[in-house]
Amino acid sequence: MIHKSFRSITASALLALPLVALSIQSVLAQTESVTFTLTNGTERVLTEFYASPPSTQDWEEDILGVDTLAPGASVEITIDDGREDCNYDFKGRLGPSEDGTVGEGELIQSAVNVCDGGTYTYFPK
Repeated sequence: MIHKSFRSITASALLALPLVALSIQSVLAQTESVTFTLTNGTERVLTEFYASPPSTQDWEEDILGVDTLAPGASVEITIDDGREDCNYDFKGRLGPSEDGTVGEGELIQSAVNVCDGGTYTYFPK
């Protein structure tokens, strides 16, 4: 009787292995990093750039770090935060205009889909 139960449990476990493997693969596929090209479409230097899912109230770290992005310039951005969501809110800190008529400022854009891997142009509304 013990052998019969053991065989039944073993068979069930072996049948479940492909399902577990598919589930793990599905989770890994959903949490892969996303990469897109960010282009500064403003006339001012982008000094800081943040991306956070709309579900959070806090901004993540400055993606540019010590770098800046000049007007018209582009940079490849990779977000590898393990989240499944393709939509992110963006916040950019802009430096003052070259002629000094406009000071520093922030530009926030909401629910930007980044999973297509294309180019996103950061521009004033």
